[in-house]
Amino acid sequence: MFRRPAKRPERRVRSDPIDRAACAGRAVELFNHAKYWEAHEALEQIWRSVADEDEAKVLQGLIQAAAALFHRERGNSHGVRIVGEAALDKLAGPQHPAVEFETERLRADLAEALHSGRPAPQLRLRH
Repeated sequence: MFRRPAKRPERRVRSDPIDRAACAGRAVELFNHAKYWEAHEALEQIWRSVADEDEAKVLQGLIQAAAALFHRERGNSHGVRIVGEAALDKLAGPQHPAVEFETERLRADLAEALHSGRPAPQLRLRH
């Protein structure tokens, strides 16, 4: 018998401030050195610091992009497909003005990497 998984708890927004610029720089460094799990953790700190749900959705897409690439490194094709598609869905659309990461190019490069086996994309800060 099929059982629906338990619903995840709502995202809790941090009440304590973070150094968002430092977290973003660390996430870029980790992501671009293929330390995807650690990048996921750094991105999650930012995600948990925002109250705006549209901004949080894009940040969650970046977290899922790191997770999909982590699954790819480990040879988990199911994880790549499921988490990768969720990431691409959340990153669809125009650049969110409050998100410091360049998401439009990342999304295109991520789709190529996940579907065609191309090299992993680079995470970049907007200038």
